Amino acid sequence: MKDLLPDITNQLNDVLRGLRFFVPELYLTALFVIVLVTDLLFGKRSAALCRAVSIGGMFIVIVQVLSQKTSLHANETARFFSDMLLLHGPGIVFKLIIDVLAFILLIYFAWDNKLKEHKKGLSDLYSIVIGSVLGLHLMVMAVNLLSIYLAIEMVSIASYLLAAYHTGNAKSSEAGLKYVLFGAASSAIMLYGISLIYAFSGSLDIFSREMQEGLLQTNHMSVTFGMMLILLGIGFKLSLVPAHFYVPDVYEGAATPVTAYLSTLPKIAAFALLVNFITPFISSSGMYINWTGLNFRMLLSAVGIVTMVVGNFAAVWQNSVKRMLAYSGIAHTGFALMAVVTFSGEGLTALSYYLLVYGLANIAALMLASYFENNEGITSMSDYKGLGFKYPLASVCFVVVLISLTGIPISAGFTGKVFVFSAVYGVYQQTHDVWLMALLITGAVTTVVGLFYYIRIPLNLFLKRTEIIKNEVFSSGNLLIFSSIIALLLIIFGIFPDLLIKLLQSS
Repeated sequence: MKDLLPDITNQLNDVLRGLRFFVPELYLTALFVIVLVTDLLFGKRSAALCRAVSIGGMFIVIVQVLSQKTSLHANETARFFSDMLLLHGPGIVFKLIIDVLAFILLIYFAWDNKLKEHKKGLSDLYSIVIGSVLGLHLMVMAVNLLSIYLAIEMVSIASYLLAAYHTGNAKSSEAGLKYVLFGAASSAIMLYGISLIYAFSGSLDIFSREMQEGLLQTNHMSVTFGMMLILLGIGFKLSLVPAHFYVPDVYEGAATPVTAYLSTLPKIAAFALLVNFITPFISSSGMYINWTGLNFRMLLSAVGIVTMVVGNFAAVWQNSVKRMLAYSGIAHTGFALMAVVTFSGEGLTALSYYLLVYGLANIAALMLASYFENNEGITSMSDYKGLGFKYPLASVCFVVVLISLTGIPISAGFTGKVFVFSAVYGVYQQTHDVWLMALLITGAVTTVVGLFYYIRIPLNLFLKRTEIIKNEVFSSGNLLIFSSIIALLLIIFGIFPDLLIKLLQSS
């Protein structure tokens, strides 16, 4: 026992040293406990109080993340908690995007009629979301295979609970069950890949010299197989093809605000995790220059191309608004992957900008879907016929949001796509890599395809007439106001992208 005391002391000192890099996560932990206790003390009547505490607490967390961004010097990195977590500029930017979108979602949850009227209330939902945001922060910072797996599982469990939160609804229950089954299979596959990499290298730290040397001395095909399994687990969170089959059914069956959560926050954290995972293999100081077992650029480019094609063409045939947005979300994930395969700082900045504006636009689109569902009880695009004249402001905002999702000029979505294309083309000019050119061509073609399914909503709203029954009172005014603000921001950020770029640059 005495022999262990120095080691225990060193471990405790390491934990204490790392706490200063873990401040936002400590606030999230405290917020999770406070919301949970509030729910226990006040029961079903606590929904409004839990919501207020969650929103206020998340605002404080955002302030703490901004404080981290200003205090961390350019290009500075910090490894802590026995090198399980990594804090650096890009990671702080990803955490900031996640927290801002989570703040918006916490406001949005109570405005969906079906979710709000559920018999068990929303108190539990707020604590689940806060817990999941903590898991998302850990995903962004994880650089050890063990911390990666635990962070993904933490987020997955919260996602399963959210998908099936609307109990009593057959579609919601089915969505939750499908998500759990696919998630369990994905988790098992990823864990098998982690066990293989650990067996080959004797290390779980992806940045350690032991792992690099161990993998270099192992049969390349075996290492590639293990890496592919781990990437498949990350691809499940990103909903990349072929790990995308659950997405349309889960997004359609879940409550609309939950769909907004699932389609944005876990994807952003998964992109940050993917960047961390591949960095030691593609950096100039890593083993990528000596090891040719797996060409990450070729693999990720091929997956991105297939994902863009499948997502966009499948979305064309959808009538449900949520299923259409589910498939378009898959396509957007493939497009964002273009920025990752540049392996450059410019690509990382473009990725951050693109994910933020996509997240805002997607949440706004689902807010407006909730607005029409609350007022008219409709969920299909064909049911929107003529409603543009009944709900003019909501319809115009919907058009603006869809313009941004499509990537039409003056919108933030267009600017984001320009940044991604520019980053990819800049690297292509240096390397003349055929995969980068294939990505550019596929991205341009599928953007045009996206116009065909996004335009169906404006087409039905304004150009197709039907008999309209006028309501005396319109509900969900909060949704309309908030989505209008987001639509306006999408135009402002499209015209003045520097407002965001300066904030999102990691150094």
